Amino acid sequence: MKQPLVTIVGRPNVGKSTLFNRIIGKREAIVHNLPGVTRDRHYAVSDWSGKSFMLVDTGGYMPTSQDMIDLAIREQVDIAIEETDVILFMVDLTTGITDIDLSIAEKLRRTERPVLLVVNKTDNEMRESETFQFYNLGLGDPQPVSATLGRGIGDMLDHLIHFFEETPKKRKPILSSWR
Repeated sequence: MKQPLVTIVGRPNVGKSTLFNRIIGKREAIVHNLPGVTRDRHYAVSDWSGKSFMLVDTGGYMPTSQDMIDLAIREQVDIAIEETDVILFMVDLTTGITDIDLSIAEKLRRTERPVLLVVNKTDNEMRESETFQFYNLGLGDPQPVSATLGRGIGDMLDHLIHFFEETPKKRKPILSSWR
């Protein structure tokens, strides 16, 4: 059986690389407050509850930017989406739903891949009630986490591994686009 491929997708500065590092248990991805630090796909093996999977960190997706760096990042994210089995779509509780989040959610709803909606920066129990706004993205139950603090990561990973038990979709050719 092939190892499931899980890709973290989202706009810049929502905490994708921090989540990647948290899940794999070491600091492999560069974490910085400036957007555009992660440009290429970054792969690492991880496991949860005895289930091994390959995790992919991607750069911040900017759907309408014509900047050369943003275009290159968007191409890398497109490739990662096409080859993945499960998508972790990460959003930021502190900013709420943005137009970019809505655009990405629309694209992800059209993929044939299961999507787990991860609401980062849910640093305490009192903030969890604020995650309900993310139901408006149309991607199911929001999973509240704090990638920095490690809060909610175990529960989110429990939900993630349930996707591994389903019959995986056949991966699309790597060079096709999901735009």
